Amino acid sequence: MQDLSPDKARTAAVFSAAADHFDAPPLAFWARIGARTVDRIQLVPGQRVLDVCCGTGASALPAAQAVGPAGSVLGVDLAEPLLARGREKARALGLANVELRCADVEALEEPEGSFDAVVCVFGIFFFPDMEAAARRLWRWVKPGGVLAITTWGHDVMAPGDGIFWQAVGARRPELVKTSRPWDRIATPTTLGDFLVGAGVAEPTPTIEAETSAQKLEAPEDLWTIALGSGYRGTIDQLDEASREAVRQETVGALRAQGVQTAQTNVMYALARKGREVLPEASRENG
Repeated sequence: MQDLSPDKARTAAVFSAAADHFDAPPLAFWARIGARTVDRIQLVPGQRVLDVCCGTGASALPAAQAVGPAGSVLGVDLAEPLLARGREKARALGLANVELRCADVEALEEPEGSFDAVVCVFGIFFFPDMEAAARRLWRWVKPGGVLAITTWGHDVMAPGDGIFWQAVGARRPELVKTSRPWDRIATPTTLGDFLVGAGVAEPTPTIEAETSAQKLEAPEDLWTIALGSGYRGTIDQLDEASREAVRQETVGALRAQGVQTAQTNVMYALARKGREVLPEASRENG
């Protein structure tokens, strides 16, 4: 893989560290939402799929099952430890039609119109220029094919999210994030406008908002989620004493409030590229 920009290197480092908790039971929402994304595409055997920011295969592996041995899936991610876990899961499932590759998708050399479906689950907001990224993904979709982008809605991991950041802010206020990269595309209107503005508009994408939650068997599950997700980047910047204090404060507040769920609200976008229309003369000659 080519040298990464500082932002991409940080993302790769955060999710490489998060790999040790990424597939823990409290993070079952990765698999649930990945499978739901694939279900919406309605893949058929023999198709070719590209999965961008594929992680451990939450959408890549269901896609490989759907397209069967005659089809293929290429999954791309920056975090090799996540991919290694995904390859283990693929082997356990007996899937030989999926390749999980450590690569920067912006350096990926695939011809335009190469894939029946291009999938990006919880990844589009990592690109510094989301519009350019969406245009790139759209170009890889063949006529008649599908682009599926899944992103977070509002209030992700609430109420634990607010409790966590309050605890972090009491110790390292400079680490507190006042906005999330997905906030600008967290409603059907803003996500749809973003895609149309990026040229993904043949026809207008369909958007589905889903309200859901991950059950917490114990308050400690929220901390496990933090260790296996993007929160890990903040946790790993805390010294040991501060990290333990944030953990205890977060878990203690969840227990005191009787919190039993973390919100996992999602936006699903699906765009199908129109088939090419041959000129009249070409149809007559054919």
